[in-house]
Amino acid sequence: MRLTTAPTPTPVRSPGCPPTSRRRFLIGTTAALGAGAATTLGLPGTASAAPSAVATLYIASDSTAQTYNSGYYPQAGWGQTLPGFFTSNITVANRAIGGRSSRSFIEQGRLAAIHDVIKPGDYLFVQFGHNDATTGNPERYTSPADYKEYLRNDYIRATRSRGATPVVVTPVSRRSYNESTGQFNVSFPQYVDAAKAVASEEGVPLVDLSALSRTYLNGVGIEASKNVFLWLNPGQYPNFPNGVQDNTHFQQNGATQMSRLVAQAVARLGLPLSGEVRPTAL
Repeated sequence: MRLTTAPTPTPVRSPGCPPTSRRRFLIGTTAALGAGAATTLGLPGTASAAPSAVATLYIASDSTAQTYNSGYYPQAGWGQTLPGFFTSNITVANRAIGGRSSRSFIEQGRLAAIHDVIKPGDYLFVQFGHNDATTGNPERYTSPADYKEYLRNDYIRATRSRGATPVVVTPVSRRSYNESTGQFNVSFPQYVDAAKAVASEEGVPLVDLSALSRTYLNGVGIEASKNVFLWLNPGQYPNFPNGVQDNTHFQQNGATQMSRLVAQAVARLGLPLSGEVRPTAL
């Protein structure tokens, strides 16, 4: 398994970047792609797959899928641990980066950078929703209706036009549960529904990671789920000397379990990629 990732970036904020109309922004995006502007952005990890690889699996997502360097251990994203569940025929190019929504990932040229190198036979896995739902942050917030159209036009149709296969992934669950029932809640339900709807309307493969992760969390239970998410005691890890109680991000074990769920779902999709899932994932 080959893995190409960008180093853990310093969070980037786009100063003075108010929400733009979808029509105006798409015109600008189309022009930038036509001019090959993405190649001048200096974004990390834009090299194409090694010749020996059959296909490259690109991931467009947020901090829940991001690859973290050793300075963040044991924090990890599901895209970071996904390569272990595929054969060496597949290169995983994890372009997930923290703090991005479906809209800001496009606005910052990150999707264009993927489209500049993606080739026929490759795959683009897209998972957003966590940051789209942040109504108090205009740099990130994307309404469910706009989120759906970004998925449709920018991530699905534009990827298909390059001969690659888009795969929609519903947003992974947070550690949010009903105290009365002990069952985990659906995280970002409007975005889950929008992702499922557009995948059905466009006839693209869907990995319902929302449902899969929730089922997994219900199985392990509320207390044990602390070992899935980034719940660490003071002094337990040098990188988190004061400990942390994070109900969104994963530690290594949790990221591995989430990527296993993704791989298991891929094995059932009937894609050429499905035959590249290692038996250890099943």
